[in-house]
Amino acid sequence: MIYVHVPFCRSFCIYCDFYSEIPCKGDEFERFAAALGREIGLRLSGDGCGTASADECRKTVNQIRTLYIGGGTPSVLPLSVLSSVLDSLRVNGVDTDFTEFTVEVNPDDIVRRGQEYVTGLVSLGVNRVSMGVQSFDDTLLQWMNRRHDASAAVRAYEMLRSAGIRNISVDLIFGISRMSHDMWRKTIERTLTLPGGQPEHISAYQLSVEPGSVLAGMAADGRYEEAPEEQCLQQYECLCSMLEDAGYEHYEISNFSLPGYSAVHNSAYWSGCSYTGFGPGAHSYDAEHGIRSWNRASIEEYETSGNFREMEILTKEQVGMERIMLSLRTASGIPEAELRLISRPGAVDRMSAAGNLVRLPNGNLRIPENRFFISDAVISELI
Repeated sequence: MIYVHVPFCRSFCIYCDFYSEIPCKGDEFERFAAALGREIGLRLSGDGCGTASADECRKTVNQIRTLYIGGGTPSVLPLSVLSSVLDSLRVNGVDTDFTEFTVEVNPDDIVRRGQEYVTGLVSLGVNRVSMGVQSFDDTLLQWMNRRHDASAAVRAYEMLRSAGIRNISVDLIFGISRMSHDMWRKTIERTLTLPGGQPEHISAYQLSVEPGSVLAGMAADGRYEEAPEEQCLQQYECLCSMLEDAGYEHYEISNFSLPGYSAVHNSAYWSGCSYTGFGPGAHSYDAEHGIRSWNRASIEEYETSGNFREMEILTKEQVGMERIMLSLRTASGIPEAELRLISRPGAVDRMSAAGNLVRLPNGNLRIPENRFFISDAVISELI
């Protein structure tokens, strides 16, 4: 499975702390594509991919046959640059007939670029689109410094459907202090009644104040106060209830899908599978050897230096803790024997007695949906 990080955005949302830059040079996209091609060639030759040989590295990228292009905002890139990513992978021995090929898009880019751009994405093999809508309330979108408004989000969704994309994921945000319960409910209702049928997948995240974000500065000088926990809980419960009624499966804390449409790529992350990331700021993980590596978040360094990667070897204890943290985010949970082996003595019994863990028919233990909201506290008790 492969992740490609696109480090470009047309503007910065107030809550975002992901690495990205605003493109300001005419050849910036082309230089990025060239650097990305060099990295793909370097990594798939076995140099610095965290495995012993080029064959092992190709095995990692082909193990779960997914490609996810995220960012940043990948939809700022012209089709020629996206096509060059696939060319670089093919030249280096990767089968690009992916089971799941996801591209993240901004509604504004889709509307501005037009139907031809969306058709071009499909021609490249894209079969899943993740669109950052966040809200259908224009006042909130403006406050978040999103480039689109509600009508553009609806239009972009229609265009994706018209191009034949039958797997669309919509991102939403709750837990905003200025967002009323009614505003949140209306956003969910609008999501479920989009033209062309409700989205196959919905991801919903609670707004958090991330260090280095514009929102962090606003909070520091008193221009923003985080929403009370009770408000966030009410909005999360509203989300869970409405999506259950609409036929969605709540398969991960923040993710809901219609039957058969859970995200293959992201589910592999939560299962602890190996993945390879390309692009400035991208992370990789070699599960067999317990090696995590990442590219430093600097496009200048990425384009000019051959030494832009760092790595660490995880201890057995670190691997175990990550296994708990990732598995218990999901409805599938984790085998009871495995959880008991790597968690604190007696913690499983205490959490089970408190109703924070329940046993599934296959013997796995999971956090029940009505405790997902306090999952961080449950997991901290276990590790």
